[in-house]
Amino acid sequence: MKNNFRVILAIACLALAALACQAVTGGSANTNTNNAVPADTNVPSVNDVPPSTQPEASVSSSDVLFDDDFSAGRDQWGTGTDADSAVEYVDNALNIQVFKKNFVVWSYPNQDDYQNVHMEVTVKNNGTDANTAFGFKCDMQHPITDSHYYFAITPGGEYAIAKASLALDDVFLTNNDKWAKSDAITKNAPSYHIGADCGNGKLTLYVDGKQVASVDDSTYTSGGIALFAWSSKDATTTNVSFDDFKMTKLP
Repeated sequence: MKNNFRVILAIACLALAALACQAVTGGSANTNTNNAVPADTNVPSVNDVPPSTQPEASVSSSDVLFDDDFSAGRDQWGTGTDADSAVEYVDNALNIQVFKKNFVVWSYPNQDDYQNVHMEVTVKNNGTDANTAFGFKCDMQHPITDSHYYFAITPGGEYAIAKASLALDDVFLTNNDKWAKSDAITKNAPSYHIGADCGNGKLTLYVDGKQVASVDDSTYTSGGIALFAWSSKDATTTNVSFDDFKMTKLP
C-alpha cells in the first residue's frame, strides 16, 4: 500500500451488478467492511442508441483544474494490492486489475470538491472481457462517497450514466433505466478516449470525441472525482490502464 493509504470497503456498489466495492484513496481514510448486494446481479438489457453528431468541446489550458499523465514520480492517486484487486502505477499509467467477479474498484487523487467540470482520460483495455466496465465518478459527496454520479462504458459498446445514493438502488439516467449501446463506442478497441461533463445540471458522456448521451440532473452540484473499473459476473481478465487524465472548468 502506498505510503499510509488504506483500502476502503464501501457500502455503495454501482448498478453495474457488482457484489462488492473497493476504493483506494489518495487521502487518509477509515476502513468499512459493509458490503451491499443489489437486487439484480444480472447485466441489464441494452437497446441500440445512435450516437450524437455533436463533438466534444475543446477547452482552454487556462481552465485546467487538475491533470496527470501518470508518469514516473507522479503518485497522487491511491494505490494498493490485495487478493481482490491491484491499483498500481505501471508503464506510466494507472493500472487497475480486478481479480474478483462482480467487483468495483476505484481510485481518487484527493478529497477535494470540484464543481462544474469536464473530465477526459485515455483507457487501454488490457483484458479480453467485453463486459468489463470503466469510467469516471464525479460529485462524490463527502464523507458519504456512496452518493455520486458515474459514467461507464464497456468494450462491448455499452454505456450508462447513473446516479448512486446512499442505501438506495442506483438510478440509470439514460435509456429508461437500462444500459444502452452506441455506435460511437467501437467494439473491442485497444483503447478509448472518454470524456464527461459533470455540472450545470447536465451530465454528458463522450467517447473518442463524439457525444454519446446527455441527461439533465441536479441532485448533486459538487464533490470528488474518481476513476474506476468493474469486473462482470463472468469475468476472466479485468485489466485496464488509465492515462492522460485532465479536468477542466465547464463554461
